[in-house]
Amino acid sequence: MAAPLIVTGELPAALQTRAEALRRAHYPPERNVVAAHVTLFHALPPFVEEEARALLAALASATPPPEARLAQVMDLGTGTAFRIESAELLDLRDRIAEHFHGMLTQQDTPRLRLHVTVQNKVERAEAHALQAELALGFRPENFRFAGLALHRYLGGPWEPAGRWSFRGNTKSRR
Repeated sequence: MAAPLIVTGELPAALQTRAEALRRAHYPPERNVVAAHVTLFHALPPFVEEEARALLAALASATPPPEARLAQVMDLGTGTAFRIESAELLDLRDRIAEHFHGMLTQQDTPRLRLHVTVQNKVERAEAHALQAELALGFRPENFRFAGLALHRYLGGPWEPAGRWSFRGNTKSRR
């Protein structure tokens, strides 16, 4: 059976390293089967893989790294994340969504709340305690997304299907 496709925005190396460290410390180990990520699409149909690869490659090569802001600690109910603000990445996501119009799942149709999850599927009290702890030292941080990635969902772990760095000229958008 063909695997659904997941599209993610790739964090810059330093932020990726910090998010991974928090996941190792606070995510239930048996559930921590993928790297820290910012999901843009949860389940594109598997038959669009080659088309998705071509589209993501073209967009990344022509797009400057999207500006973003790590904005605040986010409550996921039974987990914790960092909310990310990025109008530029959301606009890029809209372009991808338009390209695959009619093929998106109900989960992938509305605009997302961008975030990177550092804890999930824990007791509410444990999540609330981590949120309080992280909020004490939290400072908003500006960054740029590094690229786009495509993955095959394998029922838990993901199989990489491609990664494309943003290479557009940042001076051209000013």
